[in-house]
Amino acid sequence: MLEAIHLSKNFKGKKAVQDVNLYLGHGESVGLIGPNGAGKSTTISMISSLIKPTSGEIKLNGVNTITKPGEIRKILGVVPQELALYQELSAYENLHFFGSIYKMQGKELKDSIEQALEIVGLTDRQKDLVKTFSGGMKRRVNIAAALLHRPEILILDEPTVGIDPQSRNHILETVRMLNEKEGTTILYTSHYMEEVEQLCDRLYIMDHGEIIAAGTKAELLSILSTEDTFKLELSKLDGNFIERVRAIEGIRKVEAFQLQMKIIAKKGSNLISELVHLADQQHIQIINFQTETPSLEDVFLHLTGRTLRD
Repeated sequence: MLEAIHLSKNFKGKKAVQDVNLYLGHGESVGLIGPNGAGKSTTISMISSLIKPTSGEIKLNGVNTITKPGEIRKILGVVPQELALYQELSAYENLHFFGSIYKMQGKELKDSIEQALEIVGLTDRQKDLVKTFSGGMKRRVNIAAALLHRPEILILDEPTVGIDPQSRNHILETVRMLNEKEGTTILYTSHYMEEVEQLCDRLYIMDHGEIIAAGTKAELLSILSTEDTFKLELSKLDGNFIERVRAIEGIRKVEAFQLQMKIIAKKGSNLISELVHLADQQHIQIINFQTETPSLEDVFLHLTGRTLRD
């Protein structure tokens, strides 16, 4: 349905996105994940025709949307990372304004606003000024604005950042409903791995402007089929111990946080005795040691060397 082919974007000679290939099939829910600065928002801006790529192609059902941006704008809804609302207008007035940009009017516009407000659960607050809303409610109005023209494709750029759990759950349920019941094609970016695991059929992992892995959850987890993941709880934790653990043969990644340590090692590595010996030398007690089933977060750490929120 929608395909990006060898997509690249340079800003003042610096490569923000390099040779990206991705596609969205009709009715799919696809995740695009990566740390800050990975190039996700730039990629989304190119796909949605907001900026032109330095090179590459974007095709919608075979039509080049770079030369014919109107083709994708008619069927695309975008929920930007930053709020795009007028604070001094009510939720209804904001939606009326954005609906008019799509050249909607009269009963068609009124019905679309009512439907969008119902979808995001804000019918009873439609007359209230946006400036009185919580961050989560504002993001829900943002989503409603993107739904007014009933888009076939919906792009959501980190729609749950910095909001309360109730609004977050409502947004996730809204996205799931749009995909499963309405057949809306979804491209979803997030800093929360559990969100893309819940919502997405396939994932693209992006880092330093490039797609470094792609596939279903099962396909991405298979990347760690030759590795084991261990989790330790320690009495104390310092930099010297972490560096000595990293130096143990067979260890590929080490992540430390508070008094816990996560280790990804070559499958079959006999780490327990070495870790116990090293901890004893450093006067550190191992309170708990367990083997974990690899997660997508582990895959991400393995591929990028950092967690998704870094």
